[in-house]
Amino acid sequence: MTTEASSTNVPSKVPAVTLGFWIIKILATTVGETGGDTVSMSWLGETTPTAGANGVNGYLVGTAAFGIVLALLVAAQIRARHFSPWLYWATIIASTTAGTTLADFADRSIGLGYAGGSLLLLSAVLVSLWVWERTLGTVDVNCVTTSRAEIFYWMTITFSQTLGTALGDWVADSGPGYAGGALIFGAALLVLALVYFVISVALLKKQEA
Repeated sequence: MTTEASSTNVPSKVPAVTLGFWIIKILATTVGETGGDTVSMSWLGETTPTAGANGVNGYLVGTAAFGIVLALLVAAQIRARHFSPWLYWATIIASTTAGTTLADFADRSIGLGYAGGSLLLLSAVLVSLWVWERTLGTVDVNCVTTSRAEIFYWMTITFSQTLGTALGDWVADSGPGYAGGALIFGAALLVLALVYFVISVALLKKQEA
């Protein structure tokens, strides 16, 4: 199948998926989640005794505000001619911040709960990936070289960030706490990294054979 991405020689405007990428990704995600919780829970009062007293939902306001920032950064990312690490990681942080407040709004304000919210967001991620692949023929990040590919990329990233927040809160509030949740997901990341390394080595050996 000929893909839209394969018809252009424009370099990808997203970074290669390496160990350094995942380290920075984890740090950026942590900054985004902390920022989202700080604004919606503390500044807008969603975890205070007066939450909702003024008729304003802090999670919804935070989602709207961060959503606007995210839209502006995605637009700037699409208009950029070359990969800009500062712009890219700023957009990642914005997607995480918006995703955090959106996940909290779905789980707590709408009343879907962690299970319902996580299932809805997982469905959104899968649908986004499916439509992306059906539309452009590939979801390879190295082929994110067109406006349509970037839109799909950032849509999927935002849904996945939101899902990550919902799952993290679900696990933490189910007993292990946030420290225990961090250990659980940290161990899961190590297992995935090990599996990826083993598969990559096996494929490399197969190619050399």
